[in-house]
Amino acid sequence: MNIQAPVKVDKAERMRRAREEAYATPLSQFHPGAPRLFQDDTLWPWFERLRKEEPVHYCTNAPIEPYWSVVKYNDIMHVDTNHGIFSSDSTLGGISIRDVPQGYDWPSFIAMDQPRHSSQRKTVSPMFTPTHLDELAKLIRQRSQTVLDNLPRNETFNFVERVSIELTTQMLATLFDFPWEERRKLTRWSDVSTALPKSGIVASAEERRREMDECYAYMSKLWNERVNSAPRNDLLSLMAHNDATRFMDPDNLMGNIILLIVGGNDTTRNTMTGSVLALNENPDQYDRLRANPELIDSMVPEVIRWQTPLAHMRRTALQDTEIGGKQIKKGDRVVMWYVSGNRDEEMFEKPNEFIIDRPRPRTHLSFGFGIHRCVGMRLAELQLKIVWEEMLKRFDRIEVVGEPKRIYSSFIKGYESLPVRIPG
Repeated sequence: MNIQAPVKVDKAERMRRAREEAYATPLSQFHPGAPRLFQDDTLWPWFERLRKEEPVHYCTNAPIEPYWSVVKYNDIMHVDTNHGIFSSDSTLGGISIRDVPQGYDWPSFIAMDQPRHSSQRKTVSPMFTPTHLDELAKLIRQRSQTVLDNLPRNETFNFVERVSIELTTQMLATLFDFPWEERRKLTRWSDVSTALPKSGIVASAEERRREMDECYAYMSKLWNERVNSAPRNDLLSLMAHNDATRFMDPDNLMGNIILLIVGGNDTTRNTMTGSVLALNENPDQYDRLRANPELIDSMVPEVIRWQTPLAHMRRTALQDTEIGGKQIKKGDRVVMWYVSGNRDEEMFEKPNEFIIDRPRPRTHLSFGFGIHRCVGMRLAELQLKIVWEEMLKRFDRIEVVGEPKRIYSSFIKGYESLPVRIPG
């Protein structure tokens, strides 16, 4: 059953209309951070035009405070690696295009400047050493085998729910040594913590507050248990027994916990789903991968580039400065659009194409650069590598049989659902 053609036709028409709108809209009216562009997957021509015509763009046409968009690879690198000029601090607005909502401004090490950032980040880095990753690899493979062996044949199911969420949630539970039977709480808290009001994930700000208070109470209980017991090899225990984090105030503790939950959930979960979609949209690449499974090694970073699971990171200017000839004022918010830098025509040959043996595939921006480069990036790559090794052993093909449902967010670039079918 060939189901790829209808998906391609729908996408082509959607992109044609998006291109017309993007090139007919005056640049002064651009709001590239509009979540609908990401939910509809129509963001690409808007960023393409900005890269060509105004790679450092000031948006005043948005329901949020004005912001600068930085959309070219080298300009993004400049911002990301100059932490003395561009701040991540939560007290200045944090790391997202939208300021942290009042009452949610929990400081985490990704939303801190030096020297606090590095001292707190170092406490969790032992979880991601090569030696520990080798141990985790055995567990990842065993769990991948179990999840994949229980998938139905000749029946449509949601890949996000049955595979991506389940495998990443199992890993999160392991990293936190979280009660296994309640592990889906971690997924829910991750979704709620980053949800926009119109996302449909929560019905109201009050509901969101209640759920995050539940997270706070639950994780505080686990924290107190770890503080008062012998050191163990999990994220909470690592922080509880290190002087840099042992005496964190409650808000700082909550900030780091949410950071680690979201970081461990969204990157892997959405890239795992994106890999199935990318290979179905590019059946020639799927055929090449099946013929030569060793291409998994370069396919994994390529799909991380192609998906870009975190669309942007935001900084706040600490001083007057210049980017690409534009004058940035102290206090301005500056948004690095990783999703655009990963499609920069001057950096990547055929950037909109999914090429599983792309040269130097790890030059993508998806994990960031500088002091805030993703601490768990090797674990994310490892999970993707192993799940594809196991899928290729079992299935001739996983067919996408309908349009994906994407998340309403310009921060998390991900999926709510992806209907698939495994032929018997």
